[in-house]
Order: sequence, then structure tokens, then C-alpha cells
Amino acid sequence: QVQLVESGGGLVQAGGSLRLSCAASGRFSSSYDMGWFRQAPGKERYLVCTIRRSGSTWCADSVKGRFTISRDNAKNTVYLQMNSLKTEDTAVYYCAAKADSRRSWESWGQGTQVTVSS
Repeated sequence: QVQLVESGGGLVQAGGSLRLSCAASGRFSSSYDMGWFRQAPGKERYLVCTIRRSGSTWCADSVKGRFTISRDNAKNTVYLQMNSLKTEDTAVYYCAAKADSRRSWESWGQGTQVTVSS
């Protein structure tokens, strides 16, 4: 069992920055792939950024150039640095983990709210 706890959400003005953190515990290792999802009210949850065990990263076009995902394996923590925030980035952000890149995301955090005001 892997436990994930997100933190760092809050209220920020458009153009501002936030850094989300996801602390992993339990049967977690640095070999896990990690991801950040978000879900806005009335919309589907979708994948924002991922970081694989190799350290390779991917981000959705909607956030590319503004968001950066990183990990600190010594701390079992994944980060999402969000810059130049827009009102459309407002959502609950979830951290997720999986042991096998070929499988579905298997562990989820409880989510952290990010609200961007105009």
C-alpha cells in the first residue's frame, strides 16, 4: 500500500506561482512513476504532468512551459512547480503513483485545491 499526501495548494492571483508537493510513504520506492492530475468543477480528471522512474518528464500542452514536475527520491517527494498561473488552472490537483509504467495509476492522494483569481 502506498500513501500519498499533497500539500501546497491555495489561492493565488493570475500570473502568480505555487509549488505543490506530494509526499509518498508505505510500500513506495523511487522506481514508481509519478503523476499530477487535476479536476475542475464539472469536468473530468485529466493528466497534467508525469515523471518516470528514469526522470523523464511529460506535461500536457495546456501547461507546457509553465509547469514543471520534479522529484526528490531521498525524500520520496514529487513536486509540481506552477508558474504564470491562469484562472483556467483552478482545480483540485491530485498526485498519483504506479509501480509499472504499463499499468493504470494505482495510488492516489486526497487532492489539494488550487484557485487562481483574476
